[in-house]
Amino acid sequence: MIFGLFTCGYQRENDEQMFVDADAFGYDYIELWGGRPHGYAPDLVRGKADRMRYLSEKYRIPIRIFTPEHNAYPFNYMMGDRMQWEDSIEYLKTAIHASALLGAEAMLLSIGHSGGLSPKYCKKRLLCSLEILSEEAQKYGQNLLLENLTPMESDCYTTLESYSELFEENLPNLQAMCDVVVPFVHGQDPVDYYRTLGSKMTHLHLTDSNGVDESHILPGDGIMDLKTVLHSFRSAGYDGKATIELVTGYINDPSGAAALAISRIKELL
Repeated sequence: MIFGLFTCGYQRENDEQMFVDADAFGYDYIELWGGRPHGYAPDLVRGKADRMRYLSEKYRIPIRIFTPEHNAYPFNYMMGDRMQWEDSIEYLKTAIHASALLGAEAMLLSIGHSGGLSPKYCKKRLLCSLEILSEEAQKYGQNLLLENLTPMESDCYTTLESYSELFEENLPNLQAMCDVVVPFVHGQDPVDYYRTLGSKMTHLHLTDSNGVDESHILPGDGIMDLKTVLHSFRSAGYDGKATIELVTGYINDPSGAAALAISRIKELL
């Protein structure tokens, strides 16, 4: 596997620090979080992508994934009226453009909370959104990574069974992934995502979990048997990208958390 640094926790740091740390701690790539001050999509297309590419080249740390913030205020394409949906889709189109400008391989798209839509309408809204965004991504040579969330974060497609059905639609550039917290809070084995989805699954989010909510915890500080999880993925044949997804719980010391996280993961392997 190759390991990525998720930059959400660096939002109080200068933009160079995350590249310095990725290089110093032995990360293979960056998954750029798409919020201010570093990676907000409209800022990137207005020129800030040049700065990110410069830092990427300076430290020889590629930005492989772009993950725009889009499941809370003010953007959520799964919730709200038509005006909110249209606004969210336009924002995500901008994010696809930004992802291409960064030189990323894919943009990550989560399935947000619908606000209680019926399963039938939830599916209709999601598939309509994915078709539009897939067409836009093809224009820019981008893939879309579709992430499902825990039941605490979303009411749509939170199980492997429902999530895997979405890939029967065969959108040409839609790829699957697994955030290990999602199956873990369901009492499922994370590696079942790869066993079920096979080559459609091209990305992994690694973190620890308390087993009861959506918390993403420093590896080794939760209750997940990450050593078994990692070796199971390897035994099943997965040898792709794995971003260590630490979020705002470590915002006061992102460098310390990033260093400890990859050290612990590599020890487990």
